[in-house]
Amino acid sequence: MNKKQKKWLRRILIALALFFAVMAVDKLGVLTAVFGEPGALYASFVLYLVPYLIAGHDVLLKAWRNIRRGEAFDESFLMTVATIGAFAMVFFPDADPHMAEGAAVMLFYQVGELFQSYAVGKSRKSIAAMMDIAPDYANIERDGALVQVDPDEVRIGDVIVVKPGERVPIDGVVVEGASQLDTAALTGESVPRHVEEGAEVISGCINMTGVLRVRTTKLFGASTVSRILELVENASEKKAHTENFITRFARVYTPIVTLAALAIAIVPPLLGMGAWSDWILRGLTFLVVSCPCALVISVPLSFFGGIGGASKLGILVKGSNYLEALSEVDTVVFDKTGTLTNGTFNVVAIHAQDGVDPDYVLSMAAHAEAFSDHPIAVSVKEAYSGTIDQARIAQATEESGHGVSAKIDEHVVLVGNDRLMSAHGSNWHDCELTGTILHVAIDGSYVGHIVIADVVKDDAVQAISDLHAAGVERCVMLTGDREEVARAVAAKLGLDEYHAQLLPGDKVEQVERILDSARGNLAFVGDGINDAPVLTRADVGIAMGAMGSDAAIEAADIVLMDDKPSNIARAIRLARRTMRIVHQNIVFAIGVKVLILILAAFGIANMWLAVFGDVGVAVIAILNAMRAMNTRSIR
Repeated sequence: MNKKQKKWLRRILIALALFFAVMAVDKLGVLTAVFGEPGALYASFVLYLVPYLIAGHDVLLKAWRNIRRGEAFDESFLMTVATIGAFAMVFFPDADPHMAEGAAVMLFYQVGELFQSYAVGKSRKSIAAMMDIAPDYANIERDGALVQVDPDEVRIGDVIVVKPGERVPIDGVVVEGASQLDTAALTGESVPRHVEEGAEVISGCINMTGVLRVRTTKLFGASTVSRILELVENASEKKAHTENFITRFARVYTPIVTLAALAIAIVPPLLGMGAWSDWILRGLTFLVVSCPCALVISVPLSFFGGIGGASKLGILVKGSNYLEALSEVDTVVFDKTGTLTNGTFNVVAIHAQDGVDPDYVLSMAAHAEAFSDHPIAVSVKEAYSGTIDQARIAQATEESGHGVSAKIDEHVVLVGNDRLMSAHGSNWHDCELTGTILHVAIDGSYVGHIVIADVVKDDAVQAISDLHAAGVERCVMLTGDREEVARAVAAKLGLDEYHAQLLPGDKVEQVERILDSARGNLAFVGDGINDAPVLTRADVGIAMGAMGSDAAIEAADIVLMDDKPSNIARAIRLARRTMRIVHQNIVFAIGVKVLILILAAFGIANMWLAVFGDVGVAVIAILNAMRAMNTRSIR
């Protein structure tokens, strides 16, 4: 508990102690013996008023402030009217006293409110823990000494020093040193990650063993830790349809039940159907039961718990509306490269035409791809053992979805897929190997091709199996790769269907077609900058966060910080469990309240049962909502 909650608890405990002391004195007849029969009633009134005011003075003040602002109809107003009315029953000569019930209603209402505050605080911890990943400083070398500077002052390309026990403040690449990184706060992965020279590191991780020198690749504002903090801070602003419905429902419901309670208290006695005191008590009981706090508290808490539970697994959900949408997903569409595969391409073969040196083919391809950062281009450049001489390259143009054309040593070099070759009239031929085929033509003459293979992620097969087990009916893969490669990957993973040789625009069209045939929501999973339009178009966009592009993460609704596709099934199971808890709370709260409201209207339910109908139902609903935070059954 925080200091505010502890102070709140002390106040409630003092009020409870006084309440039970007064009740004991009252029941033992001490007041009657001291003050006599008439005086005991008013002495009891005063004594019960003390714990009532200690416990509920803030509720009374809040109700008064809201009335002055014209916002009367909330739970504070209902509690204030009901409890003051219970105390006022002492002034009806033919009525039984109800000060004890009035004080008890306020006391137990405050107990419920404290319980809610504690539950919300507990559910915030897993999300608030994410806020602790923000670094306070960065170490940078100046004049041979380490100086601590604000992370915002570090520029791209600066070399920072991360000592053991410190957080990596900014994304970058290790230029010196080796160490183990604790990535649990970001990815939910408990096993440390080994990094050494050349390895990429992301901000927010804790350096565990050795000293690292890291060359920054981003500014602090664009680094992983900053993006995460922004997502966390904005998550509560995007409410689910169910959450918005409950808010609207409470806004309409509260004035209706207040008018209904007033009608119960006034209309029957005016019609001569009984004593005023009896019907006023029924109306007050009706007010206590009708308080909508069980719904208003438990439904947002369930969503908040679900988002907090997801963050424990390294899954960032940008709002409860996306959690709700994810629970209704029955079709998952994947991009291939970097999502189902590692995106780390390797040259596995070079097939040159007769009389052409394979090293010459690789050299020309590497020079043509010199200015490209595409994974395939990187793999070609890494495979080339020589030095790329950029002075030889007069121009280089990327043709989206096809490849590149470049002018090297006065020769026009084409490097790309079969569409690029056909578009330029080069007679290419296919390859028997499975992989990405990079055709090479020089001055219109076909000189050979390079075979590049990508590796399927370790947990990709399990991810598809888990999705089917979770109730996802259709798993689809979209790729710009060749038909043969796509077929081989789809068969290995157990996908339901695949679509190959797609340009970025084709992916959007394909998703549109799949959306038309999907019964539930469609989730798209991608990591590249060209996936951003598809992520936006899908019902739920899921981005690979650790190594994904900024554009993909910005466009997505959910971010997987550890880049593991197996976490998609976990996210869906967690979302569905959260929605089950939400629906359980709605049905339970409304069902119990309607039953007790009917009993109260007919005079069967007393004020004590009303206390259970309000506080008891709220506490049970809160306990149920807190289950959304538990991820042990989801892992």
